[in-house]
Amino acid sequence: MRAPRPTPEELLRRVEAEEEQARRGRLKILLGYASRVGKSFRMLDEGRRRKQRGQDVVIGSIQAKLGPDVERMVETLEIIPGLKVRIDGKDDEVLDVVSILRRNPQVCLVDELAHDNPPGGRHPKRWQDVKELLDNGITVVTAVNLQHIAEHQDAVEKITGKRALQTVPEAFIRAADEIVIVDAPPEALQQREPGSAANTRRLSELRELALLLVAEVVDDQLQQSLESRGVSTFLGSQERILVCITPRSNTKRMLDSGHRIAERFHCDFLAVYVRQKGLGEADESQVESHLKLARELGAQVNILAATDPAAAILEFARAQAVTQVFVGHSLRKRWRELLFDNPVDRLIQSAENMDLRIFPHPDPALEPQFEPHREPDFQSGPRRASS
Repeated sequence: MRAPRPTPEELLRRVEAEEEQARRGRLKILLGYASRVGKSFRMLDEGRRRKQRGQDVVIGSIQAKLGPDVERMVETLEIIPGLKVRIDGKDDEVLDVVSILRRNPQVCLVDELAHDNPPGGRHPKRWQDVKELLDNGITVVTAVNLQHIAEHQDAVEKITGKRALQTVPEAFIRAADEIVIVDAPPEALQQREPGSAANTRRLSELRELALLLVAEVVDDQLQQSLESRGVSTFLGSQERILVCITPRSNTKRMLDSGHRIAERFHCDFLAVYVRQKGLGEADESQVESHLKLARELGAQVNILAATDPAAAILEFARAQAVTQVFVGHSLRKRWRELLFDNPVDRLIQSAENMDLRIFPHPDPALEPQFEPHREPDFQSGPRRASS
C-alpha cells in the first residue's frame, strides 16, 4: 500500500531538519566495551586517513598515556593544546573550545568524551564542548567506553562490580551520525592485562552489551531515515518480547520465558492486557496477580481498552516493533471457535514479521484421569506467523 502523502507542515519540518543537519558538523563515536581495546589508535588513524584525503584535521584532546604506535601517529597531526587547570593540587586539562572555533578545522579529534570539566569552565562536561563544536559546523570524531554511558551504569556495575564516575548521557550517543564499536576478542584483551579482575566471561558480557547498543542506534537511524521517506513499517534487529496476559492463560510460564530471553539479549520486555468485561471475581483476581508478576519481573506493563483484543494486540505490537509475541491458547476447540476465527488464529494469520509462541494453558477437561497433564515439547516452540 502506498504511503500517504506528507502534509505541507510535515514537508516544512523535513526541510528545516535537513537544513539544520547540513549546517551542523557530523558526530562519529568510537565505542569500546572496555579499556585498552584501541579506541585512541582508531580515532587517530581515522584522522590520519582523513588528512590524507585532503581534509583539515586537528587534535583537540588526547589522553596523556599513549603507546609508542599511538604517539607516532599523534606526531603526524596538528594539536590544539588544551587549557591547563590545577584543581585541589591535581593537574587537569580541558578542551580549548575557543581556540578550536577560531582555528575552524573541518574535523576535530576529541578523546575521553566522558571527561568532567573543572568548575568554572565553559561547560561542565566535555560532551557539551563537543556539542558546541558540532553546532558550529565542525565534524568531531570521539571515543568513549561503554561503562561511561550513564544509562548503562547499572548493567556494567552488575558485571564488573565497578561504577565509572564520569558519564555521557545515552541520548548524546544515540544522536551520533555514525557509531562504530572498537572490537577486540575478550581473550586477547585479557592477555594484555594479566591479573586483571575482569576475566574473559565478564569481558564477553560487556562486549555483548556494547554490540547491542550499537545495533539499537543503527536501528533508530534507519527508522528515522525510512520515516523521512514516508515508510512507516520497520522491524529492527533487536528482539522485543511481548507477553499477552489473560485470566486463564499460562501466564507465569510465558512471563518466566520472556524474562529469561530479555535478560539474555538485554532487550525490551513488555506485557499487555486487553480489558475484558464481565469477568468474575476469581478471574479479576487472577489478572491482577499476573500483572503484579509481570511488573516484578521488570516487564513494561500496558493495559488496553478495545472491543477487538487481537486487533489491539497487533496494533500495539507493530507500534512497539515487537519481534516475539507470547500467547496462551486452549488445546480444546469449542463449537464457537469452529464457526468463527478465534483470536489466536487471527493473530497467527495477521502478525507479519513476528514470531508467535503458543503456550497451551491448563484445561482440566483434557487432563487424563490416570496421570498428571504434561504438555508436548513442540507446543511451546516458536511459530512463524504467515505473511
